Amino acid sequence: MQPVPNRCPLCGGELTVTRIYCRSCDTAYEGRFSSSLFSNLTQDQLNFMVTFVRCEGKISRVGEEIGLSYPTIRNRLHEVIRALGYEPGGDDEPPGLTDEERQRILEDLDSGAISAAEAMRLLREVEA
Repeated sequence: MQPVPNRCPLCGGELTVTRIYCRSCDTAYEGRFSSSLFSNLTQDQLNFMVTFVRCEGKISRVGEEIGLSYPTIRNRLHEVIRALGYEPGGDDEPPGLTDEERQRILEDLDSGAISAAEAMRLLREVEA
C-alpha cells in the first residue's frame, strides 16, 4: 500500500483528503480530513526519523547505524525540522562544534597535545 500523497503531481499544490473507504465493511466517509504534520515528510525523511527515534536521538548512534557523518546526520535532521514547519536551532539550543573547533581538536590530537580519549571526549561533548 502506498502512502497518501500530500502534493499534486501536476502542479505541486497541497492535496486535501476528501474520501476515506473501509474495505472490511464497504463504508465510505466523505468530507475534508486534515493530514498529519508528518505527511509533509518524504519517505526518506520518515525512514530517517524512525531510525532517529529508535536510536533515542543520539546522533552518534544514528551515524553508526546508517553510515553517515555527524554533520550529515545533523543536516538531515534540520531538513526534517524545516519540513515540519519549524526552524532548527535557536537560542535554547547549545551551539555545536564549528568546523574550525573540530579541526583544532584533530590537530591537537595529531601533535600529541591531547590524548585520543580527550579528543573523543571533546568531540562527543556536543551530543550530550
